[in-house]
Amino acid sequence: MAVHSISTLSLVLCFSSIIFLLFSSHAQALKYCDKNANYAVKVSGVQILPDPVVRGEPFTFKIAAYTGEPIASGDLVYQISYVGIEGPPATFLHDLCEEVPCPVTAGNFVLTHTELLPPVTPPGTYNVKLNFKDHNDKQLTCIIFPFKIGAKSSVSAI
Repeated sequence: MAVHSISTLSLVLCFSSIIFLLFSSHAQALKYCDKNANYAVKVSGVQILPDPVVRGEPFTFKIAAYTGEPIASGDLVYQISYVGIEGPPATFLHDLCEEVPCPVTAGNFVLTHTELLPPVTPPGTYNVKLNFKDHNDKQLTCIIFPFKIGAKSSVSAI
């Protein structure tokens, strides 16, 4: 009986470790631009599909967030930079209403942003800085999170 209990416990611990590793490997290290700011929009997570991103193919950021007040409209500025390389980031400006139905009601919502990077984009780790402002230019949130671009490309060399 004691052997059966130890085997069951080992199996449960092993299964729990596998589940933890699967979830932690897909979790994105999300941080706020200013850890002391009291942003009106709180971000709870970022999902990137596919992960890693494939060069020359569309990829999507799904950003889970919460607002205590409705948001009529706003601007989202995505700045993408290669980790460890100095230089200006690639900047993409989008209207909030392109990524979530407007007006955004108070409560939980998901921003969905799809982008296509050129097939010549170098593989590696990148950072995204998302600055979100309302229509009065009031900053609602600012986050930074990493993502990876894989080595394979959907475009073959001729």
